[in-house]
Amino acid sequence: MTQDSPVPAERSEFRHPILELTVVRFREFLREKGAVFWAFGFPILLAAALGIAFREKTSPPPRLALDDNAPAWIAEAAEEAAEAGELELLRGSPEEVEGLVDRGAVDVSIVDAVQGDAYRWGYAYDPVRDGAAGQVALIDGSLQRRLGRTDVAQTERVALRAGGRYVDFLFPGVLGMTLMSSSIWGIGYTLVLHRRRRQLEQLAATPMKRWHYMLAMFLARGILLGGEVVALVGVGYLFFDVSVRGDLFSLFLIALMGAAAFAGLALVAIARVESIEAANGFLNLIALPMWMLSGVFFSYERFPEFSHAFIQLLPLTALNDAMRSVINDGGSLIDNWQRVAILLAWALGTFPLAAKRFRWM
Repeated sequence: MTQDSPVPAERSEFRHPILELTVVRFREFLREKGAVFWAFGFPILLAAALGIAFREKTSPPPRLALDDNAPAWIAEAAEEAAEAGELELLRGSPEEVEGLVDRGAVDVSIVDAVQGDAYRWGYAYDPVRDGAAGQVALIDGSLQRRLGRTDVAQTERVALRAGGRYVDFLFPGVLGMTLMSSSIWGIGYTLVLHRRRRQLEQLAATPMKRWHYMLAMFLARGILLGGEVVALVGVGYLFFDVSVRGDLFSLFLIALMGAAAFAGLALVAIARVESIEAANGFLNLIALPMWMLSGVFFSYERFPEFSHAFIQLLPLTALNDAMRSVINDGGSLIDNWQRVAILLAWALGTFPLAAKRFRWM
């Protein structure tokens, strides 16, 4: 090389540690086929299975049990009603009918059917059972008409789909549960594995700060979050006719804030944990109460009223209620400002605590 030849200068490109760690974490995730399945495949399969199990279908007719010793007049009336599709009739011996009632295999049974000056019989049913009184009324009206009762007014029934389907309630809950699970376990297990593999010790020797590492974990989670939301919303729309009545941007921002809240909780719980077994216990301690209380599969209003205020402060409850508002009612961020505030409070409150408790080794 001559003296006049230019010497190429070495390029030094500085990339912020948050960016470097985010890219590394994202690539690490894509290499783990099992993690990809649990983040994307399993939630879709779960939503599909639950949607099929609780798909919309016509309510079956009430089930009536009648023993073989019942008088012919009421047996004929019940058989005519069954042929018309107004009820489902089950016949058997008195012992068999009693067994059907005890097992809850029928809704109503007829007891003490006699004919003196007028027809007379009784109904045996469980008044605590949902819809039991209405089933008795349907059966009674059907039998009374076949025994000669004339209705004062002629009515007709027009079937309309009014109100929400169960799948419309269920789908946002499954979406919220999936975001919580993938955020908590995705971040919690990764942190413990990095600690067990001594990768955190290597990072501790760099100028990187602790909050750089934790924020990078969350940013990588946020990138994956978009794919999860799109995949699950797509499955709901294509297979179960669940459409988002609000705007997708509001839904994504609410999901992102929910993921931030769950990520903060996971980081606080696993900040000093070194074993997978201990991590599993701490993460289940966070997730299981919210699975039960936060209205994933049924409304939390079934719990005593004095507990509602506490349940509504849980991050999964706020996330589920906000997403149901956007998906089913067309709500916006402004409409859900209280729930958004709860999610932000969890996120902003847990990250500083996690940064304080976190240790590299």
